[in-house]
Amino acid sequence: MIRVLIAGLGNMGLSHALAHHHHPDAQIVGLVNRSGQVDQSELQGYPAFSDFHTALAETAPDLVVIATYSDSHADYACAAMEAGAHVFVEKPLATTVEDARRVVAKAVETGRKLVIGYILRHHPSWMRLITEARGLGGPYVFRLNLNQQSTGPTWETHKALMQTTSPIVDCGVHYVDVMCQITDALPVRVNGMGLRLSDEIAPDMYNYGQFQVVFEDGSVGWYEAGWGPMMSETAFFVKDIISPNGAVSITEGNKGASDEVDGHTKVGGILVHRPDRDTLIEMDGEPGHQELCDAEQAYMLRVIAENIDLTRHMSDAVQSLRICLAADESIRTGQPVDLKEA
Repeated sequence: MIRVLIAGLGNMGLSHALAHHHHPDAQIVGLVNRSGQVDQSELQGYPAFSDFHTALAETAPDLVVIATYSDSHADYACAAMEAGAHVFVEKPLATTVEDARRVVAKAVETGRKLVIGYILRHHPSWMRLITEARGLGGPYVFRLNLNQQSTGPTWETHKALMQTTSPIVDCGVHYVDVMCQITDALPVRVNGMGLRLSDEIAPDMYNYGQFQVVFEDGSVGWYEAGWGPMMSETAFFVKDIISPNGAVSITEGNKGASDEVDGHTKVGGILVHRPDRDTLIEMDGEPGHQELCDAEQAYMLRVIAENIDLTRHMSDAVQSLRICLAADESIRTGQPVDLKEA
């Protein structure tokens, strides 16, 4: 039985907590949020804490699930591994590349498992999309976006997230990770632009951004993300991968509201286009958000039980974050960012 401490009980943390609550090989030993109170009926009775470090010391967990705001991810992950726990941390791994590398180094130093919450890696439709794109062969053009017309509580959540993380980084790491899995090439250069479209966010933050990334193999990628009540839903979910031999696209089966979390992962169908034919792959019975979180945490437990090597996983997480943070820097400075390693 794996003893699990959950830090953060927002949308993702609550889903991860429910995943462990229902898993036969997990035992929740503590829940952490700012209030120290747990409202979810199924999670009543577990010890609740308002301070992460107190919870870590008093519960002595085997696994810590971190789903707090992004600026605490690196410090909490390192503290958990120093205390002897394995770590699952929501994306992004950190808010700087240096901190991301510090967390990975701590995992290597302590021999603890570190899994980053790239939920699309556990989605059968997205895995199929990547396989079909790789089958076409590169170089690739990636056209990906996720704009969210958020209002009410969702807009309040987005404004809270933007106190530490821009939409380009928060959502972008998922889709840049998809790019990196398809091309396998290192990034060379990033150029971004963005705009602050609301007086409700800080003067130095933007709620709309887009960037272009160039890879060593000649592949090029475009990613766009925007949050807020002013965003358009006309083309909020574009997912195209183009190669010299054809294209792979998510079809218009995805018509969910742009700020609904299940709509961010649903594929509906995959259209594989070759110059001589089109093939539509229907993706029936796709998992919902909770099912995907269940799959993520089941994988985390399996990683521990089977001692699965996570070297590539951790490297990919740093790489996708590096690209998105470079895009964020480019947006803020108005200058392209060279990503070639010396």
